[in-house]
Amino acid sequence: MAAFLGTDETIFVGLDIGTSKVCMLVGQNSPEGKIRVIGIGDVPARGMRKGGVVNLEALTLALRQAKDKAERTSGYEITSALVSISGAHISSLNSKGMAGVTGRTIGQDDVNRAIEAARSIVVPYNRKIVHVIPRSYRVDGQDGIKSPIGMHGYRLEVESHIVTSSNTALQNLEQCIEAAEIEVDGWVLGSLASAGMVLSETEQEMGVMLCDIGGGTTDLAIYIEGAVWHTAVIPVGGEHITNDIAQVLHLPQETAESAKRRHGHARKDTLDPNHAFAVRPFGEENPLQIKRVDLAAIIEPRVEELFGLVRQEAKRSGYDGLLPAGVVLTGGTSMLPGIREVASEVLRLPVRTAEPDRLTGLVDRLRTPASSASLGLLYWAKVLDEQAAYEGYAYGGLQLPRINLERAADFFRRLLPG
Repeated sequence: MAAFLGTDETIFVGLDIGTSKVCMLVGQNSPEGKIRVIGIGDVPARGMRKGGVVNLEALTLALRQAKDKAERTSGYEITSALVSISGAHISSLNSKGMAGVTGRTIGQDDVNRAIEAARSIVVPYNRKIVHVIPRSYRVDGQDGIKSPIGMHGYRLEVESHIVTSSNTALQNLEQCIEAAEIEVDGWVLGSLASAGMVLSETEQEMGVMLCDIGGGTTDLAIYIEGAVWHTAVIPVGGEHITNDIAQVLHLPQETAESAKRRHGHARKDTLDPNHAFAVRPFGEENPLQIKRVDLAAIIEPRVEELFGLVRQEAKRSGYDGLLPAGVVLTGGTSMLPGIREVASEVLRLPVRTAEPDRLTGLVDRLRTPASSASLGLLYWAKVLDEQAAYEGYAYGGLQLPRINLERAADFFRRLLPG
């Protein structure tokens, strides 16, 4: 992906626009086959709410600041980026497609025709297809096929997972990005970007649910038999916990966020009842002592509600009984102490908290769950660049439904440990 001016080397740029922060990462291939991070630009997000744009000027300013930081740390001028999307406007469904082969060897063109048939669904005028991801293939009635290329058959069928987004939401987001003088190379659902960084191949094969808990939303992705079967976005995240703290304790928003980060806990029964800390509420001249158990008593119900919604979404998908590998938590809010235990109790599944690894370069600030989606975008950009070179067309400006995501899945399998 030629995302920079002044260099012939392939450089990858990922732009993660969240409710609480905007993060732009710049990376390149390392000799070990990993992505080496050479530039970081992260600033607090402004103008975003629950994954949607609510203030165009504020978000554009934040994007310009993130771009400026990334350019100064990397030493290159950024012209384009791969962008993550999330929010309540995201929806998904599963679809099937079929292509006739007439008894010859199945090739990539046949696979593309089957995927295109699966993509030919009725989409409302105000929605746009973002991803068409093959789940599995069937050749002449034989199902469970991961890659049919090279096989003989007459009838090729594909089961695909399709992700759609509101046209208005994408256009507003793209308008802000272009106002910051950044071209959109493509869109990637945030949960899929995170999954590429934190899920192991074994978990994806057995059945696992990813929960990327951000500031305004919780992104879900269910993987079974090595492929994504269901995605969803729940409009609840860490900011709702902060709002509860601010309302109950009468604190400024910044003070409530600081108290949550420094003293918050999702399990009040595990805390020392005498442990207290000082805060200054509205209308008070002197700081007041707040017990940590009282703060946890505010946080715990909201966390339980969040995972109650996750459980409802898993049941609605119909795959809640197919998750022996349990749940993997990532995202900034997953760092809240005690959240893993609450998730395990509510979901009644094994739960682990994951952060990205296999990184080189400027990674000291990125080895946290909050950076999973940002780093995942760099790997997606690398995959798409390899695919573009293989197919022989230019990468810039492509939409992801035109990309062969089966090859992308194979690439991620090589990256992840078995």
